[in-house]
Amino acid sequence: MEDSQQHQKYLRAKERLEELKKFYNNLAAYIIVNGILLVINYYDNMWREMWVLFVIAIWGIVLVFQALRVFNLLPFLGPGWEARKMQELMREEDSYEKKWK
Repeated sequence: MEDSQQHQKYLRAKERLEELKKFYNNLAAYIIVNGILLVINYYDNMWREMWVLFVIAIWGIVLVFQALRVFNLLPFLGPGWEARKMQELMREEDSYEKKWK
């Protein structure tokens, strides 16, 4: 039993690590790509048309939501919610099976 719990903890930690790596890679890409786009925007039209702000804003919003999810700052979709929803879905499946047997 203890080995199974340790294995589950290991798998959860590994999954969390992968999520963190994806977030930090996306953050690095956001900074690098948007830095390049800012330079291109400046040399293209000397800030007369700030089209780059649209890209920065949209990508930034996506990045914020990813950060909220990765760092468990979304209370309605956190780990507790996931466990409760899984139990609810399993109960629904059981009741559906019992209903049609």
